[in-house]
Amino acid sequence: MSAYRPLALAAATALLTACATVPQPLQGTYTDVPVQNAQQGGAGGTRVRWGGEIIKTEPGPQETCFYLLSRPLDSQARPKLGDAGASQGRFVACRAGFYDPEVFTRGRELTVTGTLHGIVSKKVGDFDYAYPRVEADVVYLWPKRPVYVNYPPGFYDPFWGPWGPYWGPYWGGPYWGGPRVIVVHPRPAPPPPRK
Repeated sequence: MSAYRPLALAAATALLTACATVPQPLQGTYTDVPVQNAQQGGAGGTRVRWGGEIIKTEPGPQETCFYLLSRPLDSQARPKLGDAGASQGRFVACRAGFYDPEVFTRGRELTVTGTLHGIVSKKVGDFDYAYPRVEADVVYLWPKRPVYVNYPPGFYDPFWGPWGPYWGPYWGGPYWGGPRVIVVHPRPAPPPPRK
């Protein structure tokens, strides 16, 4: 048996487990009704799976309502980011119980499943906005996405770059730009004594 066969099996297993799947609470068959169409009315009673970015969370005495900026969903049913995540309008999703606004904060990603149940009119600035209302049976708060920093060209990490403490001046030279230059400013002269 080849030594590469176990490695190939391990790689194949890792690839299969890394494939995107919809979380169990969000699985199911839903009607593809865009938020803009639901604003016109007539889609009441339709089962939908919508997602977006939280604008505001309003707990009430019996239920909590989430006002969301709608985004298209990816293959995991998570709201998309960037240009692919252009807004599709706004909607409100309400679910029985209390959901803490300090956890469900502005900007967090949320996917809901439920039934369309009319329109809620609310002000956005001075404009009356028609929010399609979803009676949610699942409210899925996504974990925060990891932050990846794109460093500008020429950036170096002091522990890994050619001028870091682990490289030292011995590695400097014509290919790395020579030794590091340190500028030391003299202390300012003390003020003259008072008379």
